[in-house]
Amino acid sequence: MNRRPGLSTRLKLTLSYAGFLMVAGALLLAVVWVFLLRYVPDGTIVNGPRGGGGGWPLEPQPFVPNRSDLQRAFVPRAAQALGFLLVFGLLGGWILAGRMLAPLTQITDAARRAATGSLAHRIDMKGPNDEFRELADVFDTMLGQLESHITEQQRFAANASHELRTPLTISQTLLDVARTDPARDRTELIERLYTVNSRAIHLTEALLLLSRSDRHNFTREPVDLSLLAEQAAETLLPFAEQREITLTVTGHPAQALGSAELLLRMVTNLVQNAIVHNLPTGGTVTIHTASLQHSSVLQVENTGHLLPPDLIPTLTEPFQRGTQRTRTDQHAGTGQHAGVGLGLAIVNSIVRAHHGTLDLTPRPSGGLIVTIHLPTQPVHG
Repeated sequence: MNRRPGLSTRLKLTLSYAGFLMVAGALLLAVVWVFLLRYVPDGTIVNGPRGGGGGWPLEPQPFVPNRSDLQRAFVPRAAQALGFLLVFGLLGGWILAGRMLAPLTQITDAARRAATGSLAHRIDMKGPNDEFRELADVFDTMLGQLESHITEQQRFAANASHELRTPLTISQTLLDVARTDPARDRTELIERLYTVNSRAIHLTEALLLLSRSDRHNFTREPVDLSLLAEQAAETLLPFAEQREITLTVTGHPAQALGSAELLLRMVTNLVQNAIVHNLPTGGTVTIHTASLQHSSVLQVENTGHLLPPDLIPTLTEPFQRGTQRTRTDQHAGTGQHAGVGLGLAIVNSIVRAHHGTLDLTPRPSGGLIVTIHLPTQPVHG
């Protein structure tokens, strides 16, 4: 942005210091005049005749300066003092302003480096906890969050590109085979293309949903998590029965504040994830809702194989499917985004968008317990 040139902050502070000293000096001189010099009479001051008796001559009168004499002696010295204050104020003010603005220079340098794309730099300001230190700490925190967010977005974009390239490459290969081999069974080709295309559509929809939940631009309204749990269980019941998994919904009404559509997708993803990553047959999935004083709780517990502790933190990352978990790609008819590695990533994004918390706990006997706390009142900031 083009702006007209102006004085620097350091120069403004220097002029302010010098001006303050000049004003203080002028006030001091005014006090001297008002309370001292104006009471000294002007003209010749005579104390009276002094002399000896017997005709001795009068003794010479001592010099008593009047107001004009004092002014002639005082004014030049006062002007010199004001000149000294002006020079001292400019030099001292320039030095003091530089020392005071040095932390601001550090922050400005860091901001310039961040503007060029370098987010790894930190100010890490030393010294007492003052306003500049607080500003530097806030700036460092902001840089850390930006760096983390951009790194996450870059990793997500790379993973998404890789995941989308796979079905497109398969489709291209199938079409090339069909073009070079006209006698190939068209029915088999169509079925395989349909499967690959369906996966690409599901992945794209999941990416769009994840992007939408990250933007936080949705209408918030009271939502009963228990009703969403029943709706998700009813939708996924045929899939659970196909896997011979018992699906149970327990608990009480739990009012949360948020988007009914996103929260339903959150519950559906959790239940579907619990069914997919379960025992081959005879497993269980339990959905429980509860209402606390300031939050509503949704808990999904499923049986399954033992999960190593170091695997738990990676489950909410995009495209991290948990290779050590039992899974299947048989999701026909569920209408969900299965097998794209975004189930818990979407859940985590929706929970963050609703200012909630997500906790993943491995079951001692195998499987996973997912616990979500959502606020019941608006959260600002």
